[in-house]
Amino acid sequence: MNSTFFRVPARRLATVATVMALAAGPVTLTGVSPAYAADDHGRASAVTLRTGLDVSLLNKSVNVPLAVSLNEVQAPQSADETTLTARLDAVNGGRPFSVLRAEVAQARATTAATKAEAAATLDHARLHVPGLPLLAVIEVEQITSKATCEVGEKPVATTAIPGSVTVLGKRVNLTADGSADVRVPGVGEVRLDLSSTRTTARSAAATALELKVSVNPSKLNVAEVDGTLTLAEAACKTPAPAPVADAQPSTDASGPPADDKPQGAVVEERLAETGGDATTPYLVGGGIALLVAGGGAVVLARRRG
Repeated sequence: MNSTFFRVPARRLATVATVMALAAGPVTLTGVSPAYAADDHGRASAVTLRTGLDVSLLNKSVNVPLAVSLNEVQAPQSADETTLTARLDAVNGGRPFSVLRAEVAQARATTAATKAEAAATLDHARLHVPGLPLLAVIEVEQITSKATCEVGEKPVATTAIPGSVTVLGKRVNLTADGSADVRVPGVGEVRLDLSSTRTTARSAAATALELKVSVNPSKLNVAEVDGTLTLAEAACKTPAPAPVADAQPSTDASGPPADDKPQGAVVEERLAETGGDATTPYLVGGGIALLVAGGGAVVLARRRG
């Protein structure tokens, strides 16, 4: 009675052990393929003008920020606006005032699977700050910045600037690289940083002109204007290269696989990907054998009892 009662569970135990062995084999010997993310199509951005100015008012001991931009775009996008106006409380009677006027002011940014590009252009532009409605901080004929980031190529950043510009009414000769300082008594000072480019392994950025402004207009309730003005800026980041598909080894019916690597090595590599090693199948098999043997021992013990 007792032997009949315990024989059935022993068979079930052996069946479970067999199922475990069959299930463990494929899991142990099959490698886990890595997943690839190919959704990085790069980045590109451009802007024709960006201001970062602090405006001090005559009748108030406060600074009013002037932070505006014209044609600021991020890929895929483009813009073509030729004027920029702003409004500040207690400046120009609260009415809008002109910051930039240009015949051409364009910004363009594009991205694709293998390339990201950006460009910004200003043509015949006049830039003003609060308190100087008639005298332009700078007048420029044409400036351009470009940034190109292409897969497999070194990122490129370039600028094009004219030979001269007019700053606070003064004609200033420019060089391709470097800086220039302009001082006008009773008005203020402007420092020009010219043709700035930066590149890394996957990115590029270009700025045609950056102005550091410090003027004292004493007009339109403006006591002082300090800060920076950025003209024609472009930047990009190279798209991530597409993942290379794993090459499938070719086989020949008359011989071994084309891959010269021994089959044992292939099994070891796949085991390594799952966290195991070459001894893992033996450890699993040994564990199953012990489990079956333990079940048999229990059956024999019950029979003798």
